[in-house]
Amino acid sequence: MLTMRGMRLDHLSFAAGPDGLASTAQRIGGLLGTEFKDGGVHPRFGTRNMVLPLADRTYLEVVEVLDHPASDKAPFGQAVRARSQLGGGWLGWVVSVDDIAAVETRLGRESANGNRHRPDGTELRWKQIGVNGLIADPQLPFFVQWDSPADLHPSTGADPAYSLACLEIAGDPQRVSEWLGETVEAPLEDVKVEWVAPNGTPGIIAAQVQTPHGLVRI
Repeated sequence: MLTMRGMRLDHLSFAAGPDGLASTAQRIGGLLGTEFKDGGVHPRFGTRNMVLPLADRTYLEVVEVLDHPASDKAPFGQAVRARSQLGGGWLGWVVSVDDIAAVETRLGRESANGNRHRPDGTELRWKQIGVNGLIADPQLPFFVQWDSPADLHPSTGADPAYSLACLEIAGDPQRVSEWLGETVEAPLEDVKVEWVAPNGTPGIIAAQVQTPHGLVRI
């Protein structure tokens, strides 16, 4: 799934609804016939998540904002709160890169450091950039560069029977390609994408996940 420039789909982020993180994750997991795992707290962003590893080094994340000062200051916390206040739903998609410095140069700003501790105490570290772009135009992904070893990636331990089959996005692939700095096909080469003209807010409409029980649309 790697491209020449190391750009690939990393994960999809779903903002918890009014019933909260655990209930939202349980509802989606129930549709898929599996369970999300507690991912831990993002102290720098004022959020916490639950994750579902998928094949091809991708994963699904359900995230909620915490009553924490960081959530008011960090763009990611702001984005999660805004989506949850609208009832929850797909927040966005995230692309991993090998060298986030190139993205910093192109966007003209520095990335933010992120970290979280899993329930077993293991710390994950990464850098991310582009959440303000997502807030302004939800069809746009943001970027991460993982600083933790590959065997700690949240996709580790995925059941290979679960994979992302199709991503439905309301938006313009040309606009997204300009944002990425290369064609949108690069990070999504192994995932079918259905683009539809926005009828309202752009962004992810649905994700189709292949499961042992068939294809499930979330």
